[in-house]
Amino acid sequence: MNDIIYGINPVLEALRSRERNFKEILIEAGRKGNEIHKIELLAKSGNISIKRESGSTLENISGTNRHQGVVAIVSHKKEIELHELIEQLYKKDNKPVIVILDGIEDPGNLGAIIRSAEALGIGGVIIPKDRAVGITPVVVKRSAGAIEHIPIVKVTNISNTIEELKKKGFWIVGVEAGAEKNCFSLSYNDPIAVVFGSESNGMRRLTREKCDFIVSIPMKGKVSSLNVSASCAIIFYEIMRQRGGGGVVTPSPLNSPPVKGGEIRNGDF
Repeated sequence: MNDIIYGINPVLEALRSRERNFKEILIEAGRKGNEIHKIELLAKSGNISIKRESGSTLENISGTNRHQGVVAIVSHKKEIELHELIEQLYKKDNKPVIVILDGIEDPGNLGAIIRSAEALGIGGVIIPKDRAVGITPVVVKRSAGAIEHIPIVKVTNISNTIEELKKKGFWIVGVEAGAEKNCFSLSYNDPIAVVFGSESNGMRRLTREKCDFIVSIPMKGKVSSLNVSASCAIIFYEIMRQRGGGGVVTPSPLNSPPVKGGEIRNGDF
C-alpha cells in the first residue's frame, strides 16, 4: 500500500531523505519554477518517473486543491519500535529528548508539532496507535517535509511506554495549563521525555500520574492557554536553549544526579 504526499516542500524533503520508495511524481502541466526544477533533478537522479497532469487530476488524487502542483505516490514511512528509537538516540547523544503526544486529534496540530520537533532538535515523536490522529497526507503537508527526517513511533499504551522510558534513564515532564511549576524553572539537561495531551482533554489521568514533573507555560495575557503546537514549540526551544542556545539555566532538582528509589536512572546504551 502507498502513501500520497502533496506540496512542494514535503515532496522535496521525501526525495532528499531517501527513506521512501517513489512510485511516481505528478506535476501540474505548465507548472514551473526553481523548486519544481529541483524536484525534477532529484527525481531524475533517482530514476523516478515524472508525469505532467492537469490540476484537477492532482486534486482528485491528493483530495485537496492545496497540492501546489506536485503530488507523489510513495511507500509508507518506515516505522520503528520504541526500543529501536531509544537505542538510536543514545548512540547519538547521552541526553536524548523525546516528545510523547497523548492523543492529538487535529492533523494540522500534529504536523506543526513534528515540524517544530525536527527543527528544534527533538530526537523522536511517540504517538498512540488508537484514539489519535495518524500520519495522514495533511500531517505530512503541515510538517513541511520535516516528518521525513524524524523518527515516529506508534505505541499501543502510553502509560507502559513511559515506564519503559523511565527504565532507560528518561525523566518524564508533562506539560499542562495551570500546573504550579513553571516550565522555565526546570533544567532539561538529562534524558527527557516531554508529554503533551490532547487539544480537548489534555493528558489522560494515567499518563499524568506517571510524570515525574508537571509544568505549565506562564501566561500574562487574558487568554489562559495556548494551542498545543505553540506550547510544544516553546518547550522545545527552552530545551534547546538550555543545551547550548545561551542564557542562564535556573537551578532545579534535575541539576542534581537523577536519583530515584536509591538508584541513578541511567540508560543502558
